[in-house]
Amino acid sequence: MRFRINKRNLLTLLGISFIVVTLMFTTRVLIMSDDERPRPNTSAQESQARQSGDILKFNFGSVPELTQSVYTANYKQNILNADKFPGDPNLVLVVQVHNRPEYLRLLIKSLENAAEVHSFLLIFSHDYFSQEINSIVQGITFCKVLQIYFPFSTQLYPSEFPGQDPKDCPRDIAKAEALKTGCLNAEHPDSYGHYREASITQIKHHWWWKMHFVWERVQAMQGYGGFAVFLEEDNFILPDFYHLYKLMVEHRKSSCVDCDMLALGNHEPFVDFPAVSNKVLTTGWMSTKHNIGMGVSKDMYYKLMGCGNDFCTYDDYNWDWTLQRLSGTCISKPIKVLVAQGSRVLHTGDCGLHQKENCRPEWALQKAEESLLKAKESLFPPSLVLSGTEPVDHKPHMKNGGWGDVRDQVLCKNYSKRL
Repeated sequence: MRFRINKRNLLTLLGISFIVVTLMFTTRVLIMSDDERPRPNTSAQESQARQSGDILKFNFGSVPELTQSVYTANYKQNILNADKFPGDPNLVLVVQVHNRPEYLRLLIKSLENAAEVHSFLLIFSHDYFSQEINSIVQGITFCKVLQIYFPFSTQLYPSEFPGQDPKDCPRDIAKAEALKTGCLNAEHPDSYGHYREASITQIKHHWWWKMHFVWERVQAMQGYGGFAVFLEEDNFILPDFYHLYKLMVEHRKSSCVDCDMLALGNHEPFVDFPAVSNKVLTTGWMSTKHNIGMGVSKDMYYKLMGCGNDFCTYDDYNWDWTLQRLSGTCISKPIKVLVAQGSRVLHTGDCGLHQKENCRPEWALQKAEESLLKAKESLFPPSLVLSGTEPVDHKPHMKNGGWGDVRDQVLCKNYSKRL
């Protein structure tokens, strides 16, 4: 991108440089060299804390104190219930959490009822920090638990980037008017002429940071050879989730070695579960179908990180639509996914990014329990049947915008770099 060097553009460049310098200083926990990472025998006290899973105290008194708590937690990575459930995990589930505690409780209730859950490692990745949410997660006693915290949450930057700076341009102001007013990001609206909204961009930031942090920085993942299955706080899993996961892994080894991902969930109506409980199909990855219960291997993670520049500069605030864009473009071979036709992940959230009123989690629970009752007799199938092989090709779409600000692009690209 070529800039005219006037006062406004010089300030923009200086601002981007400041972001990079800030990243170099504040993301030490993200980019520690191998020599800097804590060793199991660093000290007897630290080793004992890691083994016992002592709960770190979060200080919510001020933004600086909360920020320090976030970085300390990400550095120490205390595993809750580690002494109760020793050994390496058989399955890693990663849950992206914002601020819907009632839905989070529903997910945890479903996890508690899942077969063999004691062999799981649950990683909760937070971008909103509260005592209530921490208490909910830290009350889990049925498996190992790790909490990680997105360090560039808007909560930690309430009046500056990556939060919403008061000097940022209003979303709907025209570019010509923005240039006249001198708002900070006047030069960088999105493809549709709109300026960034921090609450919108945070989701894609968090997803990309989480993907990198889980596979590269979480010490409990070192040596793990399975898939990391990604969920969200408003998901609800069925009791045979792990059973189906194992069947899908074996099916992939024997009959679909070129499948890049697993999809243990889908968005189809939950109406005929008994007929599809044991059926899988292969197809090309699509945002609207395969972004729930998504199983990602480390090999697939490396493919994604090889496309970091494309991911971070594509003008779409949705991580899943961005991923679909990469499939068949930067990732030359379109992403092939093995899909469970009988979804083991239900979407309970009737509230979210674009819907914030009339939230009724009790209705969501009732609906999930009704679905579970329908599925009960058809869970734990002894084997899988391949019911279809759909074309695997690039599926273009109209980008959604919301990701035109160069500050977002620079920050995004730096998650996976050693500065």
